Amino acid sequence: MYEHLSDQQLLPLARRDHRAYEALMRRHLPRMHAVACGIVGESNAEDVLQEVLWSTYRNLKNFRGDAEFSTWVYRITMNACYQALRKPQADITPLDDLDPASPQNVAANAEHQQVRDLIQEGLQSLPAEQREAFSLREFLDMEYQQIADVLGVQLGTVKSRINRAKQALKQFLLQRGVKP
Repeated sequence: MYEHLSDQQLLPLARRDHRAYEALMRRHLPRMHAVACGIVGESNAEDVLQEVLWSTYRNLKNFRGDAEFSTWVYRITMNACYQALRKPQADITPLDDLDPASPQNVAANAEHQQVRDLIQEGLQSLPAEQREAFSLREFLDMEYQQIADVLGVQLGTVKSRINRAKQALKQFLLQRGVKP
């Protein structure tokens, strides 16, 4: 019903009709999920997204439209991720995530999980501004200018942050025995 409308057309409707709000959020949810997975990991992404959905719903009436809706919602997503990272959490990989079908699959899944965990640890070791820029580029495939708009910085700053993040992440992984 609302899928054919642009974000700008949906915004006024979403403020008074929950179905329009749901259509608007469904449009952005996959990319929001990618950002959350990149920053807090897949196991915590759902909790973060619940907070983001509640926050956007609660604050939609205050959105003035000075920026694109997507810029606003990705900023809320990143803020929720960093808030989640400040909370102490258990770091347990559920055994249900492993495929017990064969010893090879268990070993391969465990190895992939170990590399994913190392990448996540490496991302967490980056300064927040590098992690943000890197996550938006790598997990959302955003253009550099879009990232600059979301973060409110110059284009050159974005390029520099992403380059530094890549170098630091590569060094982090090499030090832990992961070869590119």
